[in-house]
Amino acid sequence: MNYLKKSLLIFCALITQQCYAQNTNNNYPDYLQPDHAVNAVTMVMLHDVVGPPVAARYYAYVMLGAYNIVAANNKNIPELQKFIKDYKANSSLDTIRLKYDYKIAAFYSILETAKLLLPSGFMMTDDQDAFVQLLRKTNVDSTVIQNSIKVAKLASAASVAFSKTDHYSQLSALKRYTPIKDESKWYPTPPGYFEALEPNWKTIRTMVIDSANQYKPAPLIPFSKDTSSAFYKQVKAVYDVSKHLSTEQINIALFWDCNPFAITTSGHMAIGYKKISPGGHWMHVTGLVTRQAGLDFDHSIEVTTLVGVTLMDAFISCWEEKFTSNRIRPETFINRYMDVKWQPVLQTPPFPEYTSGHAVISNASAEMLTYLLGDNFAYTDNTEIPFGSGQRDFKSFRQAAAEASMSRFYGGIHYMQSIENGNAQGKKVGNAIITKIKKAGILPLVK
Repeated sequence: MNYLKKSLLIFCALITQQCYAQNTNNNYPDYLQPDHAVNAVTMVMLHDVVGPPVAARYYAYVMLGAYNIVAANNKNIPELQKFIKDYKANSSLDTIRLKYDYKIAAFYSILETAKLLLPSGFMMTDDQDAFVQLLRKTNVDSTVIQNSIKVAKLASAASVAFSKTDHYSQLSALKRYTPIKDESKWYPTPPGYFEALEPNWKTIRTMVIDSANQYKPAPLIPFSKDTSSAFYKQVKAVYDVSKHLSTEQINIALFWDCNPFAITTSGHMAIGYKKISPGGHWMHVTGLVTRQAGLDFDHSIEVTTLVGVTLMDAFISCWEEKFTSNRIRPETFINRYMDVKWQPVLQTPPFPEYTSGHAVISNASAEMLTYLLGDNFAYTDNTEIPFGSGQRDFKSFRQAAAEASMSRFYGGIHYMQSIENGNAQGKKVGNAIITKIKKAGILPLVK
């Protein structure tokens, strides 16, 4: 059995276990848990090897239709246009007179939007069919099912239409990235030497924050090969820690790896491994904790949507800086000037170093989850079980974000400045979005 198939089967088992776990806090069927739909979307993205920024974009858009359906049926859920800029109100859901179940419609909308957006979206059809079969087995009226699907497709169409205005379709026409002949700049790294991932991502329209460069991090430490310089000391710290990593530090690095595609070489043979994206990790955590908090369906959709939107904006902010500063990776510097045989614990991803994507998106997500669910929300993260990294316990979302950030230092792919300033950048993005949703009337759900 190949690695991907094994991972998918384990992930399926994990999802099934979650979906049919006893749920005493809600009065809707367990198979209607929103994270079941999100996890199905994640599996298709895993199959498609969707890069981190693009994955975050998909997570944001697949939730919008579901959120709209819930908001149309629960006036305590603020409408999207109150906090998502450029979003135009869609009143069509308010005028529907069909007899439908809005929870079924919202759940189906997540699958339908993914079906329309993802490269292999056709794979979502199996999930849709399985969902309908479950509805029928629980004796949901066939007319209600049909009408709910009609509503779901209406909401999904509106979400897809909105997605088409964010400049994503124009990326392929923009100038491709060419490595700059400057020893301080990023250069493709082994073993794949892949070209830069999404160098024009800053052109994507943000969801909530004003612009891609609104929350720029502190300036870079100047590049230098002088052994007494601040930059060289940053590189040396990466090199030194790699020589003395504890078992715990290695476990942390591997747990938060989240590299959608990595290559392992053996002689002349190269083997590719697919894993969940960083955004996918935090979306899975969101599903875990909304269940643990006992949130009802409506607020589970609300929280999941807000985390998805936060991830999208955080990646846009981070990628704007990456391809502006264009800083060299530790692996490149160390191989050129310190130790030609040195390799990091983790495979260096194909984009510039500053700031750390894990630091930015983890802290932004943690701030959002902390606002909604509380500062001392303890949970067990089992996201990485399918990928061989076990599970880890956290006392808070901020603790998890701090560990995710440090994992990139232990993994040998980021300097401490990138982590520390990435933490600050992510918190600024997260808190800016929180400020907007507060004004829209979204309040903490767990006190």
